[in-house]
Amino acid sequence: MSVIQKLWDAQEKKDLEKINEILSEDYVWIQHSTGKHILRDEVNKFIMGDEGPKTENQRIIYENDEIGVAHFFVSFKDGSRQAVLVVYVIKDGKIIRSETGATDLKN
Repeated sequence: MSVIQKLWDAQEKKDLEKINEILSEDYVWIQHSTGKHILRDEVNKFIMGDEGPKTENQRIIYENDEIGVAHFFVSFKDGSRQAVLVVYVIKDGKIIRSETGATDLKN
């Protein structure tokens, strides 16, 4: 199974132990729009929290042992939605970095 799919499955189940097996301790998420660097623990709080987004129509465009590219839609409690393109950097079977670009969608 792909590393990205394992991450998505763990996030869907809100299985923090599995998520942390997939995301490196040094993992960082870079938001393309702001350039903000978000560390693993902060990402986990966001994903695991009540305000975390609902993810839909996930698809892996490409993945190998070093990189993955995926697309999906997210919706938030306030009703807003985004289309998200993400690049995952993979090292030694773990995701060490991801960078996202998101486009706001009309409801």
